[in-house]
Amino acid sequence: MRTKHVNVLIALAAFVLFSFSCFCISRMTQTSNQLINCRNHILEFKEKILRLKNKTERNRQELINALSKMKYEMTQRENTSTDLVEKKMNTLVSFALGISTVSRGNQSYVKQTLNSVVSRMTLSEEKDSVVIVSVADRNEDYLKSVVDMITKRFKRQLKSGSLEVISIPAFFYPNMLHVKQSTEDSGKLESWRIKQVLDFCFLMLYAQPKAMYYLQLEDDIIAKKMYFTKITDFVHNITSNNWFYIEFSILGFIGKLFKSEDLTDFVRFFLMFYKDKPIDLLLGDIFQVKMCNPGETPEKCAERNKQIRIRYKPSLFQHVGIQSSFPGREQYSKRITLQE
Repeated sequence: MRTKHVNVLIALAAFVLFSFSCFCISRMTQTSNQLINCRNHILEFKEKILRLKNKTERNRQELINALSKMKYEMTQRENTSTDLVEKKMNTLVSFALGISTVSRGNQSYVKQTLNSVVSRMTLSEEKDSVVIVSVADRNEDYLKSVVDMITKRFKRQLKSGSLEVISIPAFFYPNMLHVKQSTEDSGKLESWRIKQVLDFCFLMLYAQPKAMYYLQLEDDIIAKKMYFTKITDFVHNITSNNWFYIEFSILGFIGKLFKSEDLTDFVRFFLMFYKDKPIDLLLGDIFQVKMCNPGETPEKCAERNKQIRIRYKPSLFQHVGIQSSFPGREQYSKRITLQE
């Protein structure tokens, strides 16, 4: 009888051990599968990071190549200029005024803009400056219309070299901008903003070696009477040279004056984030990055902001463009009347 009980206990123990072994094997198998899945997720994540890194590197390389080609094209163009214009270009003037223009369909403000900018300079001021009109549009008809208009109305300025017209080559824009086409308004708006940042970068780099200061304008503004005299006097009367930029208009990127020696840093920053924000917002971001020290209070940074981001009052430029350069958009809210 005792032997029978012992055999039953042994059989029960064997069953328990077998069941426990099966459970352990099942858990080990499940754990092994989880580890394999985890490893697969890690490998997949690593591959995504590598693809993102490669894509970022390709975009960066495209911009570097475009800038290199642009500088080469500029050198070639300057080497073939006429002697008179070449003499003007090789002489460092005080101010370069940049105007980027694109087609706005049936509406155009560039003639009105140029007329106010050029006619409201004295002859001596004209000799100490260069106005650069950059046609940033692939529409050949628009390019021809701008060149024809300027050739007819501003012959003297073109001949003296105080007015230049350039056209941005297609290779300057990264491939993704050519490929990126969308029927959605949001996609079109994003592409338009990206291109606008690159348009400004091209113009800033082109103007940099020509003058001590660079003034950014747009193709739908009117300059106030004696605007150039007021800018010159204001800059010359600033006691400290430790300013970031000067605002001669509060609207967007209009009327912002930079020291030419700083333009490379601005352009480098803009090209890092050109796909993320409009250029006027990037202008605020670069101040936060370069001028606000880690750990300091926002109040202290804001106080420094007032000291080195100087604002001239009242505005010297009136925004008159109702038809935006973005197709189909109107912008009444940006109209500001100047008191003459």
